[in-house]
Order: sequence, then structure tokens, then C-alpha cells
Amino acid sequence: MHPDDDRAIWEEIPAGDITLRIRRPPSAEALIDENEFAVDERLPYWAEVWPSGRVLCGVLAGMDLACKSVLELGAGIGTGAMVAAMCGARAMSTDWYPAAVEFSQWNARNLGLDMESVVVDWCNPPDEVMDRAPWDLVVGADILYEARNGTALGALIPQLVGADSQVIIADPRRPDAGPFVDAMGDAGWGYERSDIPVPGRIDETGPIVYVHRFTPPPKNINGPVIV
Repeated sequence: MHPDDDRAIWEEIPAGDITLRIRRPPSAEALIDENEFAVDERLPYWAEVWPSGRVLCGVLAGMDLACKSVLELGAGIGTGAMVAAMCGARAMSTDWYPAAVEFSQWNARNLGLDMESVVVDWCNPPDEVMDRAPWDLVVGADILYEARNGTALGALIPQLVGADSQVIIADPRRPDAGPFVDAMGDAGWGYERSDIPVPGRIDETGPIVYVHRFTPPPKNINGPVIV
């Protein structure tokens, strides 16, 4: 589906004093491709703005991001990166679905944002991402919904950050998030958690989203986190 498709819908995402008006597919279910699922169990979760994504937008809207470099992982349509760009950041939205990146690019242009959108495989990230490391801020929303995601992120994130970087992951209390958080702590990363009520629609994951904040360990920041 293309953003100009008549089936695409408009949605408004409030984030502090900012309201994003974005275009997205009507549902993730409408985009399920059995052939893609057979290859790597890929499902088009990118097509919706989930509660954790809305919470992440609110968190970013409250931060001083002027002139900061911000990378959103597993961004889907890229609402987090859009909010960061609206707050003055040099933002990049990434997802492994080319269709998600297409919607992200379209929405950013429609909002008049200078924001990049790139297709990224966490296990084989492109030069567009790695050459710009260290990023000031690396963020993601509901990206720890499978154990394999934590393993991939544990290897990737240390390569993306510097000593003064921060990582923020908004998560709706997924079971597979716990081992990732524990592994980051065991590897020496600084850690704080905020429990934030979901704004707007609440789904089956409940009314609270955990916002995990990590800072790199003082040494060996490029070493993988074993999850």
C-alpha cells in the first residue's frame, strides 16, 4: 500500500505541545503477506501506532533535542523520529520494512521535516546508520516483543553509542523485555525506568508503558550485550 492509496487513513498523534497528523494503512492485518511470514515470520506491525509509540512521542516532546542526533529503531511509520525532528534534532527513522520507510518518508515530507528514513536490518545495519555513530540518542517503541529482537539489539546498540549517549526504549511490559533489561544491567549499563500511563487508546497490553533509559558503561561501550 502506498501513502496516496485511498485506503490509507489519517491519524493524529498528540505529543506534549505537538500533534502529528500522519497517514498510515488502516490496519496491520490488512497487510499480512503469507509468503513473507513463511520466510522469517515477518508481520507488518509497522502499520499501526501502538501505545508504546505514543508514549515515546510524549517523552521525546519533553526533551531538549536541539541539534542532537536521534536514531529510531524499528520505527514503523517513524512518529518518534518525527517528533524529534520537530524538536530540532537531526533524526533518522529506520525499519526493516521498505513499505514502512516509504510511509515514513511521505509523512516527513508532508510535515515539512528534514528527516531521513532508511531500511535497516539489525543484524546487518547499513553504512548510513553506522557511519554516523555515535548517536546522541537511540530510541525505540515496542521493539522487544520477541527474544530474538533482544539478541539482535544487544549486539547492535553498543555499536551505535558513545560515552555520552542515551538509549530509550518504551515497552508495554513484554515478557521478552525483561531478559534484555537484565542483560544490559549485567553488562554495566546505567539504568532507570519510568512507568507512564498510555495516552488515548489502550490495547490488550494494558494501561502502563515502561520507559527504559540506558546509559553506556564507563568502559568497553562497544562490546555486545549477551541476552
